Amino acid sequence: MEKRKLGNTSLSFAPLAFGGNVFGWTADESRSFELLDAFVANGFTFIDTADVYSYWAPGAQGGESETIIGNWLKQRGNRDTVIIATKVGSKPGPGAKDLSKKYILEKVEESLIRLKTDYIDLYQSHYDDVSTPVEETLEAYAQLVKEGKVRFIGASNITPERLLQSLQASEQYGYPRYESLQPLYNLYEREGFEKAFQPICLQYNLGVINYYSLASGFLTGKYRSEADLGKSVRGEGLKKYLDARGLRILDALDSVAAQYNATPAQIALAWLNMKPGVVAPIASATTVKQLQELFKAAELILDEQSVRQLDEASDYSKN
Repeated sequence: MEKRKLGNTSLSFAPLAFGGNVFGWTADESRSFELLDAFVANGFTFIDTADVYSYWAPGAQGGESETIIGNWLKQRGNRDTVIIATKVGSKPGPGAKDLSKKYILEKVEESLIRLKTDYIDLYQSHYDDVSTPVEETLEAYAQLVKEGKVRFIGASNITPERLLQSLQASEQYGYPRYESLQPLYNLYEREGFEKAFQPICLQYNLGVINYYSLASGFLTGKYRSEADLGKSVRGEGLKKYLDARGLRILDALDSVAAQYNATPAQIALAWLNMKPGVVAPIASATTVKQLQELFKAAELILDEQSVRQLDEASDYSKN
Protein backbone atom coordinates (compact mmCIF):
# COMPACT_ATOMS: atom_id res chain seq x y z
CA MET A 1 0.00 0.00 0.00
CA GLU A 2 1.18 3.51 -0.84
CA LYS A 3 2.63 5.53 2.02
CA ARG A 4 2.57 9.31 2.09
CA LYS A 5 4.94 11.67 3.85
CA LEU A 6 3.57 14.25 6.29
CA GLY A 7 4.88 17.70 5.38
CA ASN A 8 8.65 17.96 5.86
CA THR A 9 8.68 15.33 8.61
CA SER A 10 10.10 11.82 8.67
CA LEU A 11 6.59 10.46 9.28
CA SER A 12 5.01 8.48 6.47
CA PHE A 13 1.92 6.31 6.58
CA ALA A 14 -0.89 4.74 4.56
CA PRO A 15 -3.64 7.20 3.53
CA LEU A 16 -6.16 6.54 6.29
CA ALA A 17 -6.05 7.87 9.84
CA PHE A 18 -8.08 6.44 12.73
CA GLY A 19 -10.09 9.07 14.58
CA GLY A 20 -9.88 8.29 18.30
CA ASN A 21 -12.88 10.40 19.33
CA VAL A 22 -14.95 7.19 19.60
CA PHE A 23 -12.68 5.65 22.26
CA GLY A 24 -14.35 5.95 25.64
CA TRP A 25 -17.59 7.11 24.00
CA THR A 26 -19.22 4.80 21.45
CA ALA A 27 -16.43 2.23 21.81
CA ASP A 28 -15.45 0.94 25.25
CA GLU A 29 -11.90 -0.22 25.99
CA SER A 30 -12.46 -3.79 24.84
CA ARG A 31 -14.01 -2.70 21.54
CA SER A 32 -11.35 -0.01 21.10
CA PHE A 33 -8.61 -2.63 21.40
CA GLU A 34 -10.35 -4.74 18.72
CA LEU A 35 -10.53 -1.74 16.40
CA LEU A 36 -6.91 -0.73 16.95
CA ASP A 37 -5.71 -4.31 16.45
CA ALA A 38 -7.60 -4.57 13.15
CA PHE A 39 -6.31 -1.17 12.05
CA VAL A 40 -2.61 -2.01 12.48
CA ALA A 41 -3.05 -5.59 11.24
CA ASN A 42 -4.10 -4.14 7.89
CA GLY A 43 -1.03 -1.95 7.51
CA PHE A 44 -2.29 1.33 8.97
CA THR A 45 -0.37 3.22 11.65
CA PHE A 46 -1.70 6.77 12.18
CA ILE A 47 -3.94 7.20 15.24
CA ASP A 48 -5.36 10.64 16.01
CA THR A 49 -6.80 11.72 19.34
CA ALA A 50 -6.92 14.74 21.68
CA ASP A 51 -6.48 15.35 25.39
CA VAL A 52 -10.18 16.26 25.79
CA TYR A 53 -11.63 13.18 24.05
CA SER A 54 -14.20 12.01 24.97
CA TYR A 55 -15.40 14.43 27.68
CA TRP A 56 -18.89 14.59 26.18
CA ALA A 57 -19.62 10.92 26.87
CA PRO A 58 -21.86 10.23 29.89
CA GLY A 59 -19.74 10.18 33.05
CA ALA A 60 -16.56 11.18 31.20
CA GLN A 61 -14.17 14.02 32.05
CA GLY A 62 -11.78 14.03 29.09
CA GLY A 63 -8.63 12.01 28.61
CA GLU A 64 -10.48 8.71 28.19
CA SER A 65 -9.37 8.26 24.58
CA GLU A 66 -5.69 8.82 25.37
CA THR A 67 -5.96 6.46 28.34
CA ILE A 68 -7.41 3.67 26.19
CA ILE A 69 -4.74 4.17 23.52
CA GLY A 70 -2.04 4.16 26.22
CA ASN A 71 -3.35 0.92 27.72
CA TRP A 72 -3.39 -0.64 24.26
CA LEU A 73 0.17 0.51 23.49
CA LYS A 74 1.44 -0.93 26.76
CA GLN A 75 -0.38 -4.23 26.33
CA ARG A 76 0.68 -4.69 22.70
CA GLY A 77 4.23 -3.34 23.12
CA ASN A 78 4.04 -1.68 19.71
CA ARG A 79 4.78 1.98 20.45
CA ASP A 80 7.60 2.19 17.91
CA THR A 81 5.48 0.93 15.02
CA VAL A 82 2.53 3.33 15.29
CA ILE A 83 2.20 7.09 14.94
CA ILE A 84 0.39 8.80 17.80
CA ALA A 85 -1.07 12.24 17.15
CA THR A 86 -2.81 14.12 19.92
CA LYS A 87 -3.91 17.70 20.56
CA VAL A 88 -3.78 20.41 23.20
CA GLY A 89 -5.51 23.74 23.72
CA SER A 90 -9.16 22.81 24.01
CA LYS A 91 -10.64 22.57 27.50
CA PRO A 92 -13.63 20.32 28.27
CA GLY A 93 -16.85 22.24 27.70
CA PRO A 94 -17.74 24.86 25.10
CA GLY A 95 -15.58 27.82 24.24
CA ALA A 96 -12.53 27.47 26.49
CA LYS A 97 -9.19 27.58 24.65
CA ASP A 98 -5.64 27.90 25.94
CA LEU A 99 -2.38 27.70 23.99
CA SER A 100 -0.24 29.56 26.51
CA LYS A 101 3.22 28.18 27.18
CA LYS A 102 2.32 27.36 30.76
CA TYR A 103 -0.80 25.42 29.76
CA ILE A 104 0.93 23.43 26.99
CA LEU A 105 3.86 22.43 29.21
CA GLU A 106 1.45 21.29 31.90
CA LYS A 107 -0.92 19.39 29.61
CA VAL A 108 1.72 17.53 27.64
CA GLU A 109 2.81 15.77 30.82
CA GLU A 110 -0.75 14.59 31.45
CA SER A 111 -1.06 13.31 27.87
CA LEU A 112 2.26 11.45 28.10
CA ILE A 113 1.13 9.75 31.31
CA ARG A 114 -2.22 8.71 29.84
CA LEU A 115 -0.61 7.52 26.60
CA LYS A 116 2.03 5.61 28.59
CA THR A 117 4.78 6.92 26.32
CA ASP A 118 7.68 9.33 26.62
CA TYR A 119 7.08 11.03 23.28
CA ILE A 120 4.26 12.19 21.00
CA ASP A 121 4.81 11.89 17.25
CA LEU A 122 2.55 14.78 16.26
CA TYR A 123 1.35 17.33 18.83
CA GLN A 124 -1.33 19.61 17.46
CA SER A 125 -2.89 22.91 18.49
CA HIS A 126 -6.51 21.80 18.79
CA TYR A 127 -8.26 25.18 18.67
CA ASP A 128 -6.52 28.49 18.22
CA ASP A 129 -6.23 30.72 21.25
CA VAL A 130 -6.16 34.24 19.83
CA SER A 131 -5.31 35.71 23.25
CA THR A 132 -1.89 34.03 23.10
CA PRO A 133 0.76 35.29 20.64
CA VAL A 134 1.73 32.61 18.13
CA GLU A 135 5.36 33.06 19.23
CA GLU A 136 4.54 31.99 22.80
CA THR A 137 2.79 28.83 21.61
CA LEU A 138 5.66 27.96 19.29
CA GLU A 139 8.20 28.62 22.04
CA ALA A 140 6.46 25.99 24.18
CA TYR A 141 6.57 23.51 21.31
CA ALA A 142 10.24 24.30 20.70
CA GLN A 143 11.01 23.38 24.31
CA LEU A 144 9.09 20.10 24.01
CA VAL A 145 10.85 19.16 20.78
CA LYS A 146 14.21 19.96 22.35
CA GLU A 147 13.34 17.78 25.37
CA GLY A 148 12.34 14.90 23.06
CA LYS A 149 8.74 14.84 24.29
CA VAL A 150 7.33 15.88 20.92
CA ARG A 151 8.67 15.02 17.47
CA PHE A 152 6.59 17.29 15.22
CA ILE A 153 3.77 19.80 15.55
CA GLY A 154 0.57 20.53 13.65
CA ALA A 155 -2.44 22.83 13.74
CA SER A 156 -6.20 22.42 13.63
CA ASN A 157 -9.11 24.89 13.78
CA ILE A 158 -6.98 27.96 13.08
CA THR A 159 -7.63 30.92 10.79
CA PRO A 160 -5.58 31.25 7.59
CA GLU A 161 -4.12 34.49 8.96
CA ARG A 162 -2.92 32.94 12.21
CA LEU A 163 -1.58 29.89 10.37
CA LEU A 164 0.52 32.15 8.15
CA GLN A 165 1.66 34.17 11.17
CA SER A 166 2.75 30.95 12.86
CA LEU A 167 4.66 29.71 9.81
CA GLN A 168 6.39 33.06 9.43
CA ALA A 169 7.29 33.19 13.14
CA SER A 170 8.81 29.71 12.92
CA GLU A 171 10.92 30.84 9.99
CA GLN A 172 11.94 34.10 11.65
CA TYR A 173 12.81 32.76 15.10
CA GLY A 174 13.86 29.20 14.30
CA TYR A 175 10.95 27.54 16.09
CA PRO A 176 9.62 24.18 14.90
CA ARG A 177 6.93 24.83 12.30
CA TYR A 178 3.49 23.38 11.88
CA GLU A 179 3.97 20.45 9.52
CA SER A 180 0.32 19.52 9.23
CA LEU A 181 -3.14 20.99 9.16
CA GLN A 182 -6.20 19.17 10.42
CA PRO A 183 -9.15 20.97 8.80
CA LEU A 184 -12.80 20.20 8.25
CA TYR A 185 -12.88 18.85 4.69
CA ASN A 186 -15.15 16.44 2.85
CA LEU A 187 -17.19 16.20 -0.34
CA TYR A 188 -19.95 18.39 1.09
CA GLU A 189 -17.80 20.82 3.09
CA ARG A 190 -15.19 21.90 0.56
CA GLU A 191 -15.28 25.66 0.24
CA GLY A 192 -13.65 26.69 3.54
CA PHE A 193 -10.59 24.50 3.04
CA GLU A 194 -10.15 24.79 -0.71
CA LYS A 195 -10.40 28.58 -0.86
CA ALA A 196 -8.50 29.64 2.25
CA PHE A 197 -6.23 26.80 3.35
CA GLN A 198 -5.31 24.61 0.40
CA PRO A 199 -3.09 27.29 -1.21
CA ILE A 200 -1.18 27.74 2.08
CA CYS A 201 -0.77 23.98 2.55
CA LEU A 202 0.58 23.57 -0.98
CA GLN A 203 2.89 26.59 -0.73
CA TYR A 204 4.41 25.48 2.59
CA ASN A 205 4.12 21.71 2.03
CA LEU A 206 1.84 21.12 5.00
CA GLY A 207 0.33 17.65 5.17
CA VAL A 208 -3.47 17.64 5.38
CA ILE A 209 -5.13 15.15 7.73
CA ASN A 210 -8.73 16.25 7.51
CA TYR A 211 -11.52 15.48 9.95
CA TYR A 212 -15.24 14.79 9.37
CA SER A 213 -14.11 13.04 6.19
CA LEU A 214 -17.52 11.37 5.86
CA ALA A 215 -19.51 14.41 7.07
CA SER A 216 -20.43 12.65 10.34
CA GLY A 217 -21.70 9.65 8.38
CA PHE A 218 -23.80 11.47 5.77
CA LEU A 219 -21.47 10.42 2.95
CA THR A 220 -21.95 6.75 3.78
CA GLY A 221 -25.35 7.08 2.09
CA LYS A 222 -27.14 5.83 5.19
CA TYR A 223 -29.10 9.06 5.62
CA ARG A 224 -31.18 10.02 2.59
CA SER A 225 -34.28 11.52 4.20
CA GLU A 226 -35.33 12.99 7.52
CA ALA A 227 -36.85 9.62 8.37
CA ASP A 228 -33.30 8.18 8.38
CA LEU A 229 -31.95 10.61 10.96
CA GLY A 230 -32.99 8.41 13.89
CA LYS A 231 -30.56 5.70 12.79
CA SER A 232 -27.75 6.92 15.07
CA VAL A 233 -26.90 9.26 17.94
CA ARG A 234 -25.43 11.68 15.39
CA GLY A 235 -28.46 11.60 13.10
CA GLU A 236 -30.09 14.91 14.03
CA GLY A 237 -26.91 16.78 13.22
CA LEU A 238 -27.04 15.56 9.63
CA LYS A 239 -30.25 17.38 8.72
CA LYS A 240 -28.24 20.28 7.26
CA TYR A 241 -26.84 18.00 4.55
CA LEU A 242 -30.26 16.95 3.25
CA ASP A 243 -30.53 19.72 0.67
CA ALA A 244 -30.45 19.59 -3.13
CA ARG A 245 -26.64 19.66 -3.20
CA GLY A 246 -26.35 16.93 -0.57
CA LEU A 247 -28.69 14.64 -2.48
CA ARG A 248 -26.80 15.41 -5.70
CA ILE A 249 -23.58 14.32 -3.98
CA LEU A 250 -25.18 11.05 -2.83
CA ASP A 251 -26.36 10.34 -6.39
CA ALA A 252 -22.84 10.89 -7.72
CA LEU A 253 -21.36 8.69 -4.98
CA ASP A 254 -23.83 5.93 -5.87
CA SER A 255 -22.90 6.21 -9.55
CA VAL A 256 -19.13 6.10 -9.00
CA ALA A 257 -19.44 3.40 -6.33
CA ALA A 258 -21.25 1.16 -8.83
CA GLN A 259 -18.38 1.57 -11.30
CA TYR A 260 -15.79 0.52 -8.73
CA ASN A 261 -17.84 -2.13 -6.94
CA ALA A 262 -17.38 -0.02 -3.82
CA THR A 263 -19.50 1.73 -1.20
CA PRO A 264 -20.28 5.47 -1.08
CA ALA A 265 -18.05 5.81 2.02
CA GLN A 266 -15.11 4.22 0.21
CA ILE A 267 -15.57 6.55 -2.75
CA ALA A 268 -15.90 9.64 -0.53
CA LEU A 269 -12.58 8.81 1.16
CA ALA A 270 -10.90 7.89 -2.14
CA TRP A 271 -11.98 11.28 -3.55
CA LEU A 272 -10.25 13.01 -0.63
CA ASN A 273 -7.09 11.01 -1.26
CA MET A 274 -7.02 12.33 -4.83
CA LYS A 275 -6.97 15.94 -3.62
CA PRO A 276 -3.70 17.94 -3.57
CA GLY A 277 -2.11 18.13 -0.14
CA VAL A 278 -4.21 15.42 1.52
CA VAL A 279 -2.01 12.85 3.26
CA ALA A 280 -4.71 10.87 5.06
CA PRO A 281 -8.38 11.52 5.79
CA ILE A 282 -9.41 10.80 9.37
CA ALA A 283 -12.31 8.41 9.80
CA SER A 284 -13.79 6.58 12.77
CA ALA A 285 -15.57 3.28 13.20
CA THR A 286 -17.19 1.50 16.11
CA THR A 287 -17.13 -2.02 14.69
CA VAL A 288 -14.42 -4.00 12.93
CA LYS A 289 -16.81 -4.52 10.02
CA GLN A 290 -17.20 -0.76 9.56
CA LEU A 291 -13.45 -0.33 9.79
CA GLN A 292 -12.79 -2.99 7.17
CA GLU A 293 -15.02 -1.09 4.77
CA LEU A 294 -12.76 1.94 5.18
CA PHE A 295 -9.56 0.00 4.44
CA LYS A 296 -10.44 -0.44 0.76
CA ALA A 297 -10.70 3.33 0.34
CA ALA A 298 -6.98 3.70 0.95
CA GLU A 299 -6.23 1.52 -2.08
CA LEU A 300 -8.85 2.95 -4.45
CA ILE A 301 -7.51 5.20 -7.20
CA LEU A 302 -10.29 7.06 -8.99
CA ASP A 303 -9.97 7.97 -12.66
CA GLU A 304 -10.20 11.59 -13.81
CA GLN A 305 -13.77 11.22 -15.01
CA SER A 306 -14.94 9.91 -11.62
CA VAL A 307 -13.18 12.70 -9.75
CA ARG A 308 -14.71 15.26 -12.13
CA GLN A 309 -18.17 13.77 -11.65
CA LEU A 310 -17.84 14.10 -7.87
CA ASP A 311 -16.34 17.59 -8.17
CA GLU A 312 -19.26 18.77 -10.27
CA ALA A 313 -21.91 17.21 -8.05
CA SER A 314 -20.38 18.86 -4.98
CA ASP A 315 -19.65 22.21 -6.66
CA TYR A 316 -20.29 24.80 -3.93
CA SER A 317 -20.92 27.61 -6.42
CA LYS A 318 -24.20 25.90 -7.31
CA ASN A 319 -27.30 25.80 -5.13
